[in-house]
Amino acid sequence: MLSNFLPNTFKVQAIINKTLMESKDIDNAMHLFSSITNKSNYMYTVMFKGLITNNVAEKVLDLFDEMKIEPDQFNLSTLFNACAVLNNNRAMKTGKKLLDEMPENYRNNNITSTSAIDMLMKFGDVESAERIFRSMKTKNIITYGAMVKGYVGNEMFEKALDLFEQIHLRLTNVTYTIAFNACAKLCNDRAMKVGKKLLAKMPENYRNDNITS
Repeated sequence: MLSNFLPNTFKVQAIINKTLMESKDIDNAMHLFSSITNKSNYMYTVMFKGLITNNVAEKVLDLFDEMKIEPDQFNLSTLFNACAVLNNNRAMKTGKKLLDEMPENYRNNNITSTSAIDMLMKFGDVESAERIFRSMKTKNIITYGAMVKGYVGNEMFEKALDLFEQIHLRLTNVTYTIAFNACAKLCNDRAMKVGKKLLAKMPENYRNDNITS
């Protein structure tokens, strides 16, 4: 029975993914998804991501409300992303509730915590985002980027540069772009100094990147 169930499940899952990502047929994908009796966390993540990609993040929260299993760290990351995209009252309520109830062992997961930081920054809840950032044992460049971008989005440009100058990791083209944006918005002596210093040390391969340049 199990051997028959697994291939069928994977087949339906693949069809859902193709329907959402290639055909963008949301109604059929939702219908197929509802036909699966035993939905896994992975299936929910696939659906959540597909709905966000198709600009119907509200349906992610609808689906989450019907979810019969506990969300795992990948579900949570995607749900935080959906809440960040929506940035409305329902999203704020759902996102903060998820964050409050999130298991302790997920809080040290960089992907999940970074998604939470991005969401909170979109909500304008800088203090809560900072609290999560400080609590993280290890931070990667994506986490720093989310914080710096969040400060810029909340027009806290000095804080963005303060944190940027604390980064001792290899910068990505995305991080350079965020830092240049902060400098452009601040546009004072410090920003000019930081911006020119960054430009001087930026790797050659980033100079051909349209976003960075």
